[in-house]
Amino acid sequence: MAAAVVRGRPAGWWRWHRRVMVCSRTMASKTPVGFIGLGNMGNPMAKNLVKHGYPVIAYDVFPEACKEFQDLGAQVTESPADVAERADRIITMLPSSPNVREVYTGANGILKKVKKGSLLIDSSTIDPAVSKELAKAVEKMGAVFMDAPVSGEYSELEGTQKDHQVQLLSGWPIQAIEPVTLALLAPRFNHIDKTYKILEGKKNRRKFISWKVLVCVGAARAGNLTFMVGGVEQEFNAAKELLTCMGSNVIYCGEVGTGQAAKICNNMLLAISMIGTAETMNLGIRLGLDPKLLAKILNMSSGRCWSSDTYNPVPGVMEGVPSANNYQGGFGTTLMAKDLGLAQLSATNSMTPVPLGSQAHQIYRMMCAKGYALKDFSAVFQFLREEETL
Repeated sequence: MAAAVVRGRPAGWWRWHRRVMVCSRTMASKTPVGFIGLGNMGNPMAKNLVKHGYPVIAYDVFPEACKEFQDLGAQVTESPADVAERADRIITMLPSSPNVREVYTGANGILKKVKKGSLLIDSSTIDPAVSKELAKAVEKMGAVFMDAPVSGEYSELEGTQKDHQVQLLSGWPIQAIEPVTLALLAPRFNHIDKTYKILEGKKNRRKFISWKVLVCVGAARAGNLTFMVGGVEQEFNAAKELLTCMGSNVIYCGEVGTGQAAKICNNMLLAISMIGTAETMNLGIRLGLDPKLLAKILNMSSGRCWSSDTYNPVPGVMEGVPSANNYQGGFGTTLMAKDLGLAQLSATNSMTPVPLGSQAHQIYRMMCAKGYALKDFSAVFQFLREEETL
């Protein structure tokens, strides 16, 4: 266990004295940590590692994403393999299963130069089966793989201006030449500063053409993420040492893949409850109920849920949520459709009936096809209102 926490030290070294134990933690904090994937989530996560004293060795498919980390003193590499050569603790945060496979097992992937005893933590949200597949490949190289996807509630941002990333319709991050500064898009502020610089990127030889600014809310930036961790239990504390720098909750879920399972199960329930809340509010409004009154009744009754009392989808019911700002910001419909797709795949593979989850997946896919891809997933209320007029 101690060897996992303080890598490269003799197993009994840390037991000599409590002060030596404190010293070992300090030395561990100065051991370089690799970070691959510096997009909307990875960028603030890696910055929090820097803030906690970890030298970061960074890589991103877009070199521009690494520039500000160079300014912070981080080492920037040309491939995931180079990261693995320089660090024995690596965190990856990538958009999808194919991206994660490529970063780990590709021609210039982590496994080409991974050191024995390395700890590899993947915080992407991907198919649990892919996490298990990668864990086996990593184990053959004498290293350890853990899945640790993240969750974070929507939160209001304080002040009138914050730095944000920019994200494309496809879900891939596009990086700014300098930190993008936008005013908080909330009704209580009159001034909105729409001045920003954009640098176009490429993926699969296609230019990114359509883009739209999304407000990325504060859980990753504030270090308040929740990590759901799957992997060898004996390595959990070694992973937790890093993850607590980026999150307020780090929960061990079980063997590899269970972190992903927890994440997709949570998001399936979230989608179902949001659709149920939207349907309920819509029905009540059509029956003559005031939406604020109906929400108040629901939230003091057995129908209460997070979608009704914290993230209500009806415009005008709550302030500081996406529904109060034309469904901008928050958790995108595209991302919800992606996570529901992962849940459906897992349900099929495990022969688990999920009729409501399946219906939710179809609804969010239809929303993406009808112009809601960049809107928050609570826009399902607006989608249902429009569907009823057809």
